[in-house]
Amino acid sequence: MNNETSTREYASVNVTSGGPPVEMKGVQKAFNDRVILKDLNITIHNGENLVVLGKSGAGKSVLIKCIVGLVTPDAGEVLVFGKNIADLKNKELNEVRLKIGFLFQNAALYDSMTVGENLRFPLKHHFKHLTEKEIKSRIYDELDSVGLTESFDKMPSELSGGMTKRIGLARTLILKPEIMLYDEPTTGLDTATAKEISELIVSKQKTNKTSSIIITHDMACAKITADRIVILKDGVIESEGTYDELAASDNEWVRMFFN
Repeated sequence: MNNETSTREYASVNVTSGGPPVEMKGVQKAFNDRVILKDLNITIHNGENLVVLGKSGAGKSVLIKCIVGLVTPDAGEVLVFGKNIADLKNKELNEVRLKIGFLFQNAALYDSMTVGENLRFPLKHHFKHLTEKEIKSRIYDELDSVGLTESFDKMPSELSGGMTKRIGLARTLILKPEIMLYDEPTTGLDTATAKEISELIVSKQKTNKTSSIIITHDMACAKITADRIVILKDGVIESEGTYDELAASDNEWVRMFFN
């Protein structure tokens, strides 16, 4: 196991002191007769990149939807900053969600807005006290951090797949989230661009000291980004460890992911 992940300090002043940013305790979820998660127990350590692997239908996307309250577990607890998501009123839930960044597979940019307007939108919505000068400064700072300041006035349709992912990441990080959730961040990208996105995820983790969950089928992405990996099978954790530990596992089913 990578011991560094459990000792890194979580920098944000808003985090519940001493506790992990995310804990899932005995989480169960079924849709009709189909059981997705069975007694799932996961802790995300401070400042850690946790990669979640598993075959399609293993419950990976349901897991992260539980964390942001888009899916309610049938049993168990999902604690974010020490608060049980299921117990929160709408206002409290929205406050927690503001501290969570979610990068979707398609980056989810607004097609009718320029890149600059895409980044301005969440700032104007959540930080109404900011002046236009402050907003523009933050936008350029975030675009610079992903190497795309020249894209300020471009439309999403003018961007390549890799650029779109970078802009999506910039728009998510502009709110300074304390937790990042990545859903297949390298899907649809060529090998070189996928590597760039994976390295950018690591760079932003170190710069922003975020705790992240990365859902991926891309083993190159997993190798670059993961401090720790958990592998889901039939709604529970089949195995966990570092990339190298799991690649050398005695469990043939686990090793299959690394071949």
